[in-house]
Amino acid sequence: MVGVSDTQTSAQTSAAARTRVGRPLLSLALASMMDDVDAHSGAVYLLAADGSVLEMAVMAGLPRAFAAPWERVGVNARIPVAEAVRERRLVWVGGEEEMAARYPRVAVVLPYPFALAALPVATSSTTYGGVFVTWPGSHPPELSDRERDHLTAACDRLAVRLERATQESRPLHAEPDLLVSPLMGGAAGTLGSVEAARMVARLPYGLCSLDLDGRVSFANAAAAELIGVPVAGLLGAPLWASVPWLNDPAYEDRYRAALMSQHATSFVALRPPGDWLSFRLYPSTTGLSVRIGRARAVTEMNRAGPQTGSAPHRLVTISQVLGLAASLTEAVSVQDVVQLVADEIAPAVGSQALVVLGSRAGRLHVLGHRGYPDPHTVERFDGLPLAERTPDTHVLTTGVPGFFESREQLERLYPERHATPDGFAAWAYLPLIASGRPVGTCVLAYAEPHRFPADERAVLTSLGGLIAQALERAVLYDVKHQLAHGLQEALLPHSLPRLPGIEAAARYLPATQGMEIGGDFYDLVPTQGQAAAVIGDVQGHNVTAAGLMGQIRTAVRAYTTVGQAPEEVMRSTNRLLIDLGADLFASCLYLRLDPEHGRAVMARAGHPPPLLRRPDGRVRVLDLAGGPLLGIDSAATYPTTQVDLAPGAVLVLYTDGLIESPGADIEDALAALGRRLAEAGDGPLDELADELVRHGAATRERTDDIALLLLRARAAG
Repeated sequence: MVGVSDTQTSAQTSAAARTRVGRPLLSLALASMMDDVDAHSGAVYLLAADGSVLEMAVMAGLPRAFAAPWERVGVNARIPVAEAVRERRLVWVGGEEEMAARYPRVAVVLPYPFALAALPVATSSTTYGGVFVTWPGSHPPELSDRERDHLTAACDRLAVRLERATQESRPLHAEPDLLVSPLMGGAAGTLGSVEAARMVARLPYGLCSLDLDGRVSFANAAAAELIGVPVAGLLGAPLWASVPWLNDPAYEDRYRAALMSQHATSFVALRPPGDWLSFRLYPSTTGLSVRIGRARAVTEMNRAGPQTGSAPHRLVTISQVLGLAASLTEAVSVQDVVQLVADEIAPAVGSQALVVLGSRAGRLHVLGHRGYPDPHTVERFDGLPLAERTPDTHVLTTGVPGFFESREQLERLYPERHATPDGFAAWAYLPLIASGRPVGTCVLAYAEPHRFPADERAVLTSLGGLIAQALERAVLYDVKHQLAHGLQEALLPHSLPRLPGIEAAARYLPATQGMEIGGDFYDLVPTQGQAAAVIGDVQGHNVTAAGLMGQIRTAVRAYTTVGQAPEEVMRSTNRLLIDLGADLFASCLYLRLDPEHGRAVMARAGHPPPLLRRPDGRVRVLDLAGGPLLGIDSAATYPTTQVDLAPGAVLVLYTDGLIESPGADIEDALAALGRRLAEAGDGPLDELADELVRHGAATRERTDDIALLLLRARAAG
C-alpha cells in the first residue's frame, strides 16, 4: 500500500512541493534517466501529503498538454504511473494493443503506437512519487534487462536524493518542463546554414518546422503561399492556431500521433474555397518537419466546408473528457462512481473536495463524499428538500450548473447557504441529468478562490452529463444487487440448527458475474433422532435458478419430514423437477446422518464427491454410488452409500464453484482442497470453513457460486 512513512515526513514533502529549490533536481534526474535508455519523453510525479494524489512536477520530451488528463491523478487511478506507485513495482506496457487492453482510458486519449514504463520513486520506508518514460512505437515489445536496470537504479537514486532533501528541509518544487533541445552540431550562424536557408527557399513545395509545442519556427515562401498566410503570421504560433481552416482537432491529432510514435504521418485539408493540400509530418525528438503540397487525389475525403463562428475546443480538452469518460464506464455501483469521481475527475480539475448527491422522493441524499475534514459538514446536504432554495437544489431543478469563484459570490446569491462554513473558497455545482431526468448533484469544492473560464465550464458541464449517466446505471445496478441478495438470503437458511452429536458450519459466495445470485443451496434438517443434510447446484446464476433452487430445497425438506429414505428423497425431487417443466438441471448430494451409530447414508445426483477427514488427519475423496442430474430422466434411480463417521471426523460438502475456475485442473484443485482440510481440520469449524473458501473468495472474477457445508461428528455426551 502506498503511503508516506509518517506524518512529519508527509508534511515536509507537501511543503517541499510548494517551495522552489535552486537546483533542478527532478529535471536533471529525468533527463539523465531518459538519456540512459533512449526514451523520447517522460515525467516525474510527486506524491501529495495525504498520499492520495500524484502531481506532475516536470515533463520532458513532449508538451504537457499530451498528459493533461493526468497532471493530477489519484493513486487509485487505473493508469500505469499510479499502479506503479500503488504497488511499488515497475509497470511495462509494450505497445498500442497492450495499452488498450490494460489501460483503456489512456488508449482512448493517446491511441498511438508507443511503449511506456512506469516506476515508483521510493525508499524502503517512504514513497515520494513516480516516473514514466515512453519510447516510439518501433521499440521492441519487451523491456530489455539493461533498460530495466537503468530505470530502477535511476529511480532509486532519485528517491535517495529526495529523502536527503526532505531530511535537510530543502524544499521540492514543480520545475519547468524540458522541451528545448540544444542546437545540433553547432551549425547555427555558419555560412552553411545560410546556404541551406536559400536552398529551402528555392524549393517548389512548402516546408516548415514545428517545435515540440507545435509552434512554427521556420516556414519558406512556398509554404506561406500554399497556406495563404504570410510567413510573419505563421512564426511563433501553432499552425492550427494561425490558420483558421486548420483549427480542427483532427489535424492537431496527427501532430500528436507523429510526436508520440515518432513515425511520419500525414493528412489532407481543404483550403477554402476548393483547394486540397497535403501535409506530411516528419518527427524527431526536437520537433517536426512538415512538407506541404497540393493534393491531387482526395477521393477518400468527404469533409464539409470550413467551420464558422467560434473555434472548436482544443484537443486537450476533448482528450481530458474522453479519458474521464472511459474511467466512468468502469463504474458499476454507486460507490464506484463516487470513488472514480474522487480519484479521476476531482484531481484533474483541481478540486480538493466533492459531494455526490442523489435525488429521491423530492429530497437530496448524500451518496458519497471525499476531502471534507469534518464529515459532519456534509450532513447538511442530506435530506435537503428540492423545494428549498440552495445551490444544490437550484442547479438540479433548473438543469443549469452553478459556478462560484469565491465565498462572497456564493453568499451574495444564497445568503443562508453557508451559515456553517465548510472551509472552502470556490465551488462548482453540476446538475446530474440523465435521460431527461434529474439524478442528483455533484459539488466540487476548491480550497482557494478559483476562476472558471468558459472552456473549463464547458468541460465541467460535459463531465456532469457523464457522471449522471454513470450514476443512473449504478443506481439501477445497486437496486438489482440488493434485490438479488434479498432473494438469495430469503432462500438460504438464516442459521443452521443445533443438533446432538453434529457440529455444522456453512458458507455461501455468489458469482461475481451476472446478478451475483445463483442456484447453489444447502440445508440441514433435524429428524427424529437423526438429521439430514443436503447440498445442490441448480444450473445458472440468475433469478430463475434461484427460484428453482428454493423449490428444490423446500421439496427436500418436505420429503425428509415425511420420513422418506435418502434414495426416495432423490427420486421424488427428480420427478418434481421434471413435472415443473423447468429447462434447468440440478446436481444434488443428500445424506442421512446417524451420529449415535457413527454413520451416514448418502445419495448423489451428479454432484462433486464429498471429502472426509478422519480423526487422525487423513483425508480421502468419497467414492459414492449415484445417478444422473436431477431433471433429466424421470425413471432414474439413486443408489446409496454408507460411510462411517467416527467422533472428530469432518465431512466437507461443496459445490463445483469451490474447485472449478478457468484454466485450473480440477484434480489439482481437489488435491489442494484436501491439503487445506488436512492442515486446518482440527481447528474450530467456522475457522475451517473460512480457510476452505478463502481461495475462492480471493478470486477476483468468480464465474460460479460457491456453497460449502461442513459437518463434524462429536462424541456422545
